[in-house]
Amino acid sequence: MNNLIADAEKHVVNLLNTHLKNSFVYHNITHTQNVVQKATELADLAKLDEHSKTLLIVSAWFHDVGFIKNIDAHEMHSAALATEFLKEHNCTTEDIKLVTSLILATTMGFTPKTQLEKFIRDADCAHVGSKNFEDVTELLKKELELTNQKQITDLEWLDQNINFLTQDHKFNSDLAISLWEKGKSKNLAKLLRNQSKIKKDTLKLKQKKDELNFKKNKIEIPERGIETMFRVTLKNHITLSNIADTKANILLSVNAIIVSLVLANLLPKLDNPSNQYLIYPTLVFVLFTVASIILSVLATRPNITRGKFTKEDVANKKVNLLFFGNFHKMKLDEFEWAMGEMMKDKDYLYSTMKKDLYFLGLVLNRKYKLLRITYTVFMVGIICSVFAFSLAFKYAGY
Repeated sequence: MNNLIADAEKHVVNLLNTHLKNSFVYHNITHTQNVVQKATELADLAKLDEHSKTLLIVSAWFHDVGFIKNIDAHEMHSAALATEFLKEHNCTTEDIKLVTSLILATTMGFTPKTQLEKFIRDADCAHVGSKNFEDVTELLKKELELTNQKQITDLEWLDQNINFLTQDHKFNSDLAISLWEKGKSKNLAKLLRNQSKIKKDTLKLKQKKDELNFKKNKIEIPERGIETMFRVTLKNHITLSNIADTKANILLSVNAIIVSLVLANLLPKLDNPSNQYLIYPTLVFVLFTVASIILSVLATRPNITRGKFTKEDVANKKVNLLFFGNFHKMKLDEFEWAMGEMMKDKDYLYSTMKKDLYFLGLVLNRKYKLLRITYTVFMVGIICSVFAFSLAFKYAGY
């Protein structure tokens, strides 16, 4: 019995180094050594007799060696390997039976009855009260992922650990409670904080994803960039139209003043035979002025449309519902129906907005063409009038 622990250590280390798969990053030599250390600590504090202490430590060495055979029911394999080893060392039937019962006592859900069974179970789970609990459980998580070939999320792992510490695990011996229960409580509190934080972060992430999906998938509302483009372009068109109308009004006002002055001051003098040389220059001046007035009026005169549409026009997407001239004679319910149909159809809505921009552009083109002609006529009229009056005064002898 004196060398039994040393031989057991040598034998188990050899088995694990030789036959244990690399995927077992938790249930390996390091874990076994930690369990042996904690079992020894409990045995010394309890002042066990040497024989009981030896059998407890040997059981701790063999308790997980069955992983080299199979994950399922590995405790049975561990007990079988320990039995084989103990028989080779001529141990008694009673000792073999005790070691076997201690190894099987590490099975999940087992209720320990003896002091030694409580000690080995507490030693096997002593890491729940250690300061490196988080690192140890991370190894266990990695092992489960490797052996089951299934990813475990952080939140799932936190939930599993919290359930284990609150429902499945408890220290069985008073010694273990005094040594590790406080550390277990601290680790549990940390797990709960991490769980709360991850749940909040997950909720925020979900909300952001939902918001992004809503923005990505929304159909009825134009995207912000398109909406901005239409708004800016329509505003520019309206501004240019206002400028054109202002210019036309200025020309209209100026020419109206000129015509008024001519009628009030110049025409009465033409009755005098001595002023007949002014007839032709005055006629040129008035003609050009009247032409400018007519062109100014044409530039600002609105077009009249029929103001009605049919359901077939809406169905065929031919009517522009954004221009008042296309619906001002329609009934309210007919107009609301047509607008509702348009808003349901993204393509129809965009098409209508594009048509509105296009026809506004045509109106602007007409206004600015007429304005250009009007300014040209006004300028030519002023030049011709001045030239005509100059010739008239020259030939009249002035």
